[in-house]
Amino acid sequence: MGSLFTAVPSAVFAQIPDQPLNDAERPMVSLAPAEQDKIVEEKAQTGNIFKRKPGAKHSYWDNLEGHLTVEAGVTGNPWTSSGRNFGQFYADRANTVTMNQIMGSLSHPVEEIGHGYGIGFVFESMYGSDGRFDPTIGMASGALNGLYQWVPTQAHIDFKLPWIFKNGIDVQIGQMYGLMGSEGTGALTRPFYTFNYASDYIVPFETIGIVATMHLTDHMDWILGIDAGNSTSFGQSGNNNRPKGYFGFAWNNLMDGKLNMHIIGHFGPQQNNSLAKYSPSCGGNSGNLGVIPSCTVSAGLGPDANGLMQYNADFLASYKINDKMTVTVDGTYLHDDALRDDVYGVTTYFAYDLNPNLTFNARGEILRDNTGGTIVEYSSFTSFTRAISNQPYPYYGAAPTTYGELTVGATYRPDFINRHVSFGQFTFRPEIRLDKSLNGTHPFNQAPSGGFQQGVVNNGMDNMLWFNADAIWNF
Repeated sequence: MGSLFTAVPSAVFAQIPDQPLNDAERPMVSLAPAEQDKIVEEKAQTGNIFKRKPGAKHSYWDNLEGHLTVEAGVTGNPWTSSGRNFGQFYADRANTVTMNQIMGSLSHPVEEIGHGYGIGFVFESMYGSDGRFDPTIGMASGALNGLYQWVPTQAHIDFKLPWIFKNGIDVQIGQMYGLMGSEGTGALTRPFYTFNYASDYIVPFETIGIVATMHLTDHMDWILGIDAGNSTSFGQSGNNNRPKGYFGFAWNNLMDGKLNMHIIGHFGPQQNNSLAKYSPSCGGNSGNLGVIPSCTVSAGLGPDANGLMQYNADFLASYKINDKMTVTVDGTYLHDDALRDDVYGVTTYFAYDLNPNLTFNARGEILRDNTGGTIVEYSSFTSFTRAISNQPYPYYGAAPTTYGELTVGATYRPDFINRHVSFGQFTFRPEIRLDKSLNGTHPFNQAPSGGFQQGVVNNGMDNMLWFNADAIWNF
């Protein structure tokens, strides 16, 4: 875990193994089929599903991999009166033990099939409380609507193309995780149980589209992509008919492999272009919003939404100080024309491997929400899904706030347990976290008064001290 963030800037193709980087590793001349087979076999990896017999001819399917991760956790917040941890997606349920995710995947790394071409794929889905905040509209969204939901999280085909540049182009087509930020959805793709604000609210979660990573040099990549938007798909399952996409660069393995960086932007109209809808409790009169507590409205803005841009930007740099210590800085920015909101912040991470089984982690974040329109609490099991699919939904937000967050914790892989486990590995992550309003607002530990389902809270506390832990089993 101490070296976790050294790989983050390369997460554009996090599911794909390293590809040849120079002419010596990938011959530039045509080879006879027998010679091609020999090279493929020499470079072939071995998956964990099929075992190739010694001396047997290599098959593409020898590299098929299956993985499973199970995560359960608990948040402890004795001072809340709302039952919620404000400003959180996945860890929003205060003082509650939850089974966050059972995540299973079937994948094949990109493997050369001759003449520099390669192909691979990833299929992955998740069941658990985290599914409430990771849907893709039009892909089984709403299949379950309780605390525990099922969602497909990845379904993409990956190609290696020996075109234009010496090191070629990587292409992903399908449903994939967002390319920005420093904390992933999978339990072991982040150092803590809880997420920072930027990973929850600023960077895109899921996109469906095409992403191309062009390897300009051995250490520099150019990233271009086009997609349907954050957590939406196409046609009736889209939120508007204008394209969105990525543009950015990544620098990998600089300074003898110690430094990795990326700067990536995601741009396009993101708000829903359908007309606003009101819950039946409004009595068909939108003027009842804010008068009747149970009256809620959807996020639809009508056709004007097609011209209202959203800009996401992310800069990340990770430096490996030595074999045990890594420091990462992640700066994020969001501008939304529809909300007339700017949200921006910086998160710094420090990881130190105390021994092979124990890592100390620390995270500090400052984030500003200029209007209070972005950092909100989606208060029902289906609020987030309903919000992005233009259905009325309950939520509450805060006044314009500058948030500060400090988290310290450990990643412990107990050898006295794992050495007796023949299948998979256990990991435990306790943490202590303090969230605070740095400009005097009071959004924490309080729900809207009077039973209102949509509103602004400023009569709570200016800080939230909570104690969290999760347990993970994975193979």
